[in-house]
Amino acid sequence: MTPSLPYADRHFAAFLFDMDGTILSSIAAAERVWAAWAARHGLDVAAFLPTIHGRRAVETIRQLALPGVDVQAEADEITRREIDDVAGIEAIAGAARFLGRLPPDRWAIVTSAPRALARRRIEAAGLPLPAVLVASEDVANGKPAPDAFRLAAQRLGVAAVDCLVFEDAPAGIAAAEAAGAAIVVITATHSHPIETPHPRLADYDAVTTTPGASGAMRLAAR
Repeated sequence: MTPSLPYADRHFAAFLFDMDGTILSSIAAAERVWAAWAARHGLDVAAFLPTIHGRRAVETIRQLALPGVDVQAEADEITRREIDDVAGIEAIAGAARFLGRLPPDRWAIVTSAPRALARRRIEAAGLPLPAVLVASEDVANGKPAPDAFRLAAQRLGVAAVDCLVFEDAPAGIAAAEAAGAAIVVITATHSHPIETPHPRLADYDAVTTTPGASGAMRLAAR
């Protein structure tokens, strides 16, 4: 056990991964699409872009309360544009190896992106598609509500409190906290530190997993 390795002495029933910024980086592609949308609506692009990460598009748009805007139609158009633009999307370092070692029934991806967009980005990054993928349309309340993480745990047949969540964004971290899960914050795409009491990993290069009783897993140094 190394001092910087989180939860090295604890086993988990399953691992739950956010997608954007956690197992892959789509920041450039997402911000290209959202910047163009924000400019068309007369928003301050630089101030607006930090607000898009970790939340569903429909909720990001709704909170702006723009007059005369059909929120769902705008969100659907943004999704179509994001599906078309996957240039520069790449896996976080070590993510493909790390995910590839996990038992298929012991991990899930939990994303605020729509399912079609999530699958497109996962494939563009060269990552494995999970057996359980919880996307924006699967829950009534997106992150920071805990619904998506609880649903992923349920579909894996485990309790959320027995899971380890890998996240990068404040909304997702809050959702995992509300679900009662343990949390690791992946910092690979962070340009500035975020305030969090949870342990951090830069990426997946230095970690692997080891099995425990009844299929439980823990993090270990590679």
